Amino acid sequence: MGGIAVLIPAAGASSRMRGADKLLMQVGGRALLRRQAEEALRAVNHVTVTLPDYDHPRAAALAGLPVQLVAVPDAALGMSASLRRGVSMLPKGTEALVVLPADMPELTSEDILSLVQGFRAMPHPTLQQGCAEDGSPGHPVLFPADCFSAIQMLNGDEGARSVLARNRNRLRQVILPGRRALTDLDTPEAWHDWQQNQEALDPC
Repeated sequence: MGGIAVLIPAAGASSRMRGADKLLMQVGGRALLRRQAEEALRAVNHVTVTLPDYDHPRAAALAGLPVQLVAVPDAALGMSASLRRGVSMLPKGTEALVVLPADMPELTSEDILSLVQGFRAMPHPTLQQGCAEDGSPGHPVLFPADCFSAIQMLNGDEGARSVLARNRNRLRQVILPGRRALTDLDTPEAWHDWQQNQEALDPC
């Protein structure tokens, strides 16, 4: 099929939320996970979302969306489990994969497209990484197809940092507005502060 896909790793336990599920928190009147999937669908034709199981409440938050759901029964092993299973289920011929974290509510379809355009503009396959305006590396990250085998060999909860390190010579930074490449919400305190800030920016 070719093309570029987005993978949203959403199989984690949300343990730092102390009982709440960060991916079901409301952002703009919809669950954060649904928001992420809808933004991804505006940018690419294929979106894969990993989940703890197919009957998990997060699956209901995605009802009606044309996304591929992938259960990760070994999610307790860390982020690498989601990456391995997600990559293994990609359509044949996928040219590149954008890993879009599920807990970063400021990332948009335009940010994903910025990475895709950067990838398309290069004569040879490159990795593209979203960065803050000050150059701090963040998310999302685009991996060309020749990185897929390395991703499938990952272990633990370090994500794909080792893949980035081994390919730093062809890693390109894509500057995204503000700090949205860095803003992730995985504790009640982070959610409270972010929501307060959003209310201050949009008092209506």
